[in-house]
Amino acid sequence: MADPREVLAQRVRMALADTLGAEYADADAVIRPSAFADYQANVALPLAKRLGRPPRDVATQIADHVHLDDVCDKIDVSGPGFINFSLRDEWVAGQAADQFADPRLGVPEADPAHKTVVDYSSPNVAKEMHVGHLRTTIVGDAVVRILEHLGHAVVRANHLGDWGTQFGMLIEHLLDVGEESARQQLSTGEINAFYQAARAKFDSDPGFAERSRNRVVALQGGDEETLRLWQLVIDDSKQYYNTIYRRLGVTLTDADLAPESFYNPMLASVCDELRAAGIAVISDGALCVFPPGFTGRDGAPLPMILRKRDGGYGYDTTDLAAIRYRISDLKAARLIYFVAAEQSLHFQMLFAAARQAGWLTGEVSAEHAVIGLVSGADRKRIRTRTGDQVKLITLIDEAVERAERVIADRYDDPGLRHEIAEAVGIGALKYGDLSVARDSGYVFDFDRMLALTGNTGPYLQYATTRARGIFRKAGLDPDKATGDIHITHDAERALALTLLGFGTAVCQAADTAEPHVLAAFLFDVASAFTTFYEVCPVLKAAGDTERESRLALSALTLRVLSTGLDLLGIPLPERM
Repeated sequence: MADPREVLAQRVRMALADTLGAEYADADAVIRPSAFADYQANVALPLAKRLGRPPRDVATQIADHVHLDDVCDKIDVSGPGFINFSLRDEWVAGQAADQFADPRLGVPEADPAHKTVVDYSSPNVAKEMHVGHLRTTIVGDAVVRILEHLGHAVVRANHLGDWGTQFGMLIEHLLDVGEESARQQLSTGEINAFYQAARAKFDSDPGFAERSRNRVVALQGGDEETLRLWQLVIDDSKQYYNTIYRRLGVTLTDADLAPESFYNPMLASVCDELRAAGIAVISDGALCVFPPGFTGRDGAPLPMILRKRDGGYGYDTTDLAAIRYRISDLKAARLIYFVAAEQSLHFQMLFAAARQAGWLTGEVSAEHAVIGLVSGADRKRIRTRTGDQVKLITLIDEAVERAERVIADRYDDPGLRHEIAEAVGIGALKYGDLSVARDSGYVFDFDRMLALTGNTGPYLQYATTRARGIFRKAGLDPDKATGDIHITHDAERALALTLLGFGTAVCQAADTAEPHVLAAFLFDVASAFTTFYEVCPVLKAAGDTERESRLALSALTLRVLSTGLDLLGIPLPERM
């Protein structure tokens, strides 16, 4: 089976080579939906300029020579030179039947497969996860799932912020309040309160501040007891983060941690290597790299500070150590960083410095997968009434509570109602984010996210429960449906055509690291299935042949939606 757009594009390119010459076979043969047929190509318009001919004449020549008798029952030219393609019903049905028979549902396996490091989530031990972490976490996790489904080897890299001067005051505050009390506070998510209390003492108590500074020296020097206390802070914070990951259905585990402390032993050698290569130089007492092409407002070159005047290292050094390690030691062919848009300049300079060093070559790609801002109704960062950032766990709990109210009148059993609400609430929260282009900001709106109509998680979840309900009502197993598909109604045809785009959508989402591409496809499938469900009786179809065909289409839809939503990390309730 194949996406019709790919089949048409390939045949058009062949026709270009046959009629105009091989040098024209690379012309843009993009196939788009048409208002006059199933699909349309406008390749003749740009070609006409190259050829110095009327575009309609070029379009007619292509249409007359493209070999599509097995695929199309009509090809014509309209307007200034658009080529319209109307597909044969039997071809569409045959392709859908082939997709039904394919365990991978038309999703190809990567060839060649390569190793990809995906850097995402990356909370700080000293701070609670907030709404800003939602996007970096779930968008990154969706891309990881998609890449793995295609067969790529993926290294999850949770770049936990677990090192720095703030740990001196955190450890001293832990000692002041007692280990048991501190651990309870950290593991239950009151990290901000713990940090703020430590910070307040640091700012107001000179004795505490002095102890904190001494503790940082002990930590960096490897003092055994200090490292034990530091590890307590890390472990209890991780317990809290892992609770959130489990609630969200995120695949990150402790095995995926790539914290700042991991790269600490590498920092000196990074500085030595870059200095020996003449890339790092001393500037105003600090060791710096000046990637070419980056200047400040005054025109002076912008530095990446590797080693401060006092001998300390910053996150520039850590990120350079990380990129060197991921390329040299992990042998990654692709690096993806899911980080907020505010860090764009940092990553441009990071990649430029890595190219200077010879680490980032043409054989390795590195990309900053920009994450846009989630804002409130006022178009500003979501904050509480006190001005603090909203905790991520608070958003999760509220999503589930609101979902339970939405479905309250459908289920008497409180346990079942809460179980379904957990899936619907989490699904709404995640899909509301994943359905938006990751580099675009969006306004956070629970009412929109939880709506049962429109491009929402609950709408897609409801489509799967509808499809599953057909088989439950008939006492049949959807996994045992046959794949004999026939087209007798426009709604059947529209659904089958839409389903055939699954492989293309998955591959595009992987290539661009943009899960909203897959989300948009799944919404189109759910919409086409809803129309089919409403106008094409399945169990009461006219005759066994029609009934079996519509059951097969329903089963195929269920498999595509279930697989696609799983790739996005959206939970699927059995009922809604």
